[in-house]
Amino acid sequence: MRATTNTDVRRVFDRMADRYDGAMLAWERRLFPGSREWAVGQARGHVVEIAVGTGLNLPLYDADATVVGIELSARMLELARRRAARDGLGERVELRQGDAQRLDLADGVADTVVSTFAMCTIPDPAAAAREAHRVLKPGGRFVLAEHGPSSNPVIRAGMRLAEPLFLRSAADYLTRDPVPYLRQAGFDVESVTRTARGIGFRVLAVRP
Repeated sequence: MRATTNTDVRRVFDRMADRYDGAMLAWERRLFPGSREWAVGQARGHVVEIAVGTGLNLPLYDADATVVGIELSARMLELARRRAARDGLGERVELRQGDAQRLDLADGVADTVVSTFAMCTIPDPAAAAREAHRVLKPGGRFVLAEHGPSSNPVIRAGMRLAEPLFLRSAADYLTRDPVPYLRQAGFDVESVTRTARGIGFRVLAVRP
């Protein structure tokens, strides 16, 4: 399989932005119900959300949280800004175009980094994990809701067969396990919960 690039990801998400919410929420209802709510529910203090997309998570954050959302796709970011304005979130949400692999943020600024269904599309997930580690304060949490290789070998084999198609159409690595990237970046992985026949991942990791 050809590796994806930022150009690929930007092109895919600019193209699908206007139908993203409906398609993504339909998948989540079937396979990952409650995953976004779970992830946002773990966030505290100053939050950096990588690949914020159209801002589906923004209305879910606690009123005491402040959020910097980073998004590569200009069209997705435009829709996220509309959502934040519509929901009156402007004072506590800042949305920036940027790259999760090279965050334009200082070291140790975040209490929590949140990623929901994003590590599967980032071209270099190891770089994104290192950047999350860098911008977190010591003791800060990286919270992920993600999909990955099923713990069921039959389903996992089917995912591998389908992966080239998903890469071309959605820049989506179906069988990418996010957990090793976190450990390699220096995180202590506190918990990994598998859902949806082992396809879903809910991960809590801490910067020591």
